[in-house]
Amino acid sequence: MKLRNVRSSSNIEDRRGRRGRTRRGGAIGGLGVGGVLLVLAIGYFTGIDVTPILGGSPSQSVSSAPRDFSAAEQRAADFTSSVLATTEDVWTQVFPQQVGQDYVPPTLVLFSGQTNSSCGGASAATGPFYCPADQKAYLDTQFFATLSQRLGASGDFAAAYVIAHEVAHHVQNQLGVLGQVDQARRAGSTAEANALTVRLELQADCLSGVWATYVEGLLEPGDLEEAVNAARQIGDDTLQRNAGRVPQPHTFTHGTSEQRARWFTKGYDAGEIGACDTFQARSL
Repeated sequence: MKLRNVRSSSNIEDRRGRRGRTRRGGAIGGLGVGGVLLVLAIGYFTGIDVTPILGGSPSQSVSSAPRDFSAAEQRAADFTSSVLATTEDVWTQVFPQQVGQDYVPPTLVLFSGQTNSSCGGASAATGPFYCPADQKAYLDTQFFATLSQRLGASGDFAAAYVIAHEVAHHVQNQLGVLGQVDQARRAGSTAEANALTVRLELQADCLSGVWATYVEGLLEPGDLEEAVNAARQIGDDTLQRNAGRVPQPHTFTHGTSEQRARWFTKGYDAGEIGACDTFQARSL
């Protein structure tokens, strides 16, 4: 992805190295199952911190000692800031054209180790997530190494896709989708809640594809393939197989590898928010 001349976003809150303390809160999203790889992968790609809403687990004190940042970590922070700027430019253009309203970008919080959010504690295990309560996305830049080295999704555009996915949850929040899904989840069974979360996540994948359409001039050969591969690597069926488990569809919270890749591609091909209505789709 060609970011050399792309501006840095001013909507970055850098908390790297600060001490933090977790607390309870409210959010929407999916929760992973057992297995070290599966827990890490689900944590990194849930998109929303869901521990408070699904488990209501007690808060825990955590700390992150201040430290110097490596050159790689700083490059990751700069990369994140530039990618965030592209999402701001895209959605600021797309919202008035397709939705008829202004887009208000989220703040992206960079942290290392642990931090707080209005939806609960954020940590390496939680991974990147969006909190609708404070309209902020949270990201530990060290996840880029896990993305490439442990999850088989290498390449800068694979990382950019994940950032765009978190911003897509903010888009859903501005469209009122998150609130509607949260209400429906609370009224349904676990299986029904999981099914709704799958549609929520697939819609975010599709919206990420819409973003990719509008940054096409920044793409390099192989970038789209990197994003599609990332989508495939984080499908529920693939994650469960990699954890040594037989895939159990009733537990899926993000969709299969094929579904995630297909909805990203659908958004990219259409370039339209309206093409991403997974909730009305008869088949995912």
